[in-house]
Amino acid sequence: MTVVTRFAPSPTGYLHIGGARTALFNWLFARHHGGKYLLRIEDTDRARSTEPAIEAILDGLSWLGLDWDGEVTYQFARAARHAEVARQMLADGKAYYCYASPQELDEMRAAQRKAGVSMRYDGRWRDRDPSEAPAGVAPVIRLKAPQSGQTVIQDAVQGEVKVENAQLDDMILLRADGTPTYMLAVVVDDHDMDVTHVIRGDDHLNNAFRQLQIIKAMDWPMPVYAHIPLIHGPDGAKLSKRHGALGVDAYRDMGFLPAALRNYLLRLGWGHGDDEIISTDQAIEWFDLPAVGRAASRFDMVKLTNLNAHYLRDMPDAELLPLVLPLIAKTIGGKIEPSGLQRIERGLSGVKPRSRTLVELADNLVFYARDGAPALADDKARALLTPEAKDLLGKLATALEGENDWSEKAMEDAIRRFAEGRGVKLGQVAQPLRVALSGSTASPGIFEVLSVLGSAETRQRLLSASA
Repeated sequence: MTVVTRFAPSPTGYLHIGGARTALFNWLFARHHGGKYLLRIEDTDRARSTEPAIEAILDGLSWLGLDWDGEVTYQFARAARHAEVARQMLADGKAYYCYASPQELDEMRAAQRKAGVSMRYDGRWRDRDPSEAPAGVAPVIRLKAPQSGQTVIQDAVQGEVKVENAQLDDMILLRADGTPTYMLAVVVDDHDMDVTHVIRGDDHLNNAFRQLQIIKAMDWPMPVYAHIPLIHGPDGAKLSKRHGALGVDAYRDMGFLPAALRNYLLRLGWGHGDDEIISTDQAIEWFDLPAVGRAASRFDMVKLTNLNAHYLRDMPDAELLPLVLPLIAKTIGGKIEPSGLQRIERGLSGVKPRSRTLVELADNLVFYARDGAPALADDKARALLTPEAKDLLGKLATALEGENDWSEKAMEDAIRRFAEGRGVKLGQVAQPLRVALSGSTASPGIFEVLSVLGSAETRQRLLSASA
């Protein structure tokens, strides 16, 4: 058997973090078993489905590296096929026409509400002859669901789950206007796409009982269901925007790396011993459904950020550079000159350990990108450029003119000699020097900064600061 999974988002908004994890689990399971991972856009809700949302989903999945097999399936385009199956069930006696008017159904629900019983369709047209149909009422097609016994699912994550069939009513398959319902469309699409494993959030578990009844009515093979727990916030409450329930595009804009986000989402509800840093190749090799937990996971932005910092540090400079350069150019509001690019290339490795995201990395490299004196970051930096400090910086510019070796070690020796010669502590020179060269009280090691900037740029910045 070839394993086939699918990710089936509704394009009514962005690709949120929970959906991204569902897509990841489907992708990993398919890749682990050498199968197929398919993408289906469930756009039957025409009022809420939008092209920008579809584009955001496709873009988010591509950025995450969750490449799907074959063409994207659009559910709305298959409406005729869904209706065909409903009519087939009607012809086979597995479904029936229901002529109950909206007013009748409202009255039925009101009576059930008053009686304090569950509101469900009472089957009033289940066994009636269509010849009794009232004039002018367009019928819906309802499933003739079993009324006794149980519907049982052996869920790959939740274990055995079951419901009494008496709790499930005869759901609508085809509306009065001929359009299929979501329940029908999902089952038909999964069957026609040869889906073997339905991996989705456990908020769909109740849907599975109803969908399984359609599968049995059509005598189709039942897929393996795996309903994964939802993601909660750090406080255990339902995940919301305040916890980090943002679109995948927002994480990209915040400077997270796709590999780090994949790793973090993988560990939300799945584990492999004590392993925390898991490469994509390892994830494909190790991932399987028995290791998915039943308890809700808790989203922690701090953990994600720390994990991203690890991936940032480990990424080769050659791969990191094209990701960070556009962010730097945006910050400086223009093109990065060749001289600035050279400094960025030389200084990148020293700035990486101080950065947790691409945005932080770009911010920490800006002072290398611009020619000339950097902008002062804050009042703390300005306070260090006292008249005495400016005088020292001017003299330092002159003292460094004779230096030919601009390696870090040579710069350290030169600055120490200068401090000793002036009878001041190293910090009295190093701190205003840091501000003069970087614009901030925090930067990579000052001797590293001197080495990266080189003689001419250092002198220019020192003279500007001492003026």
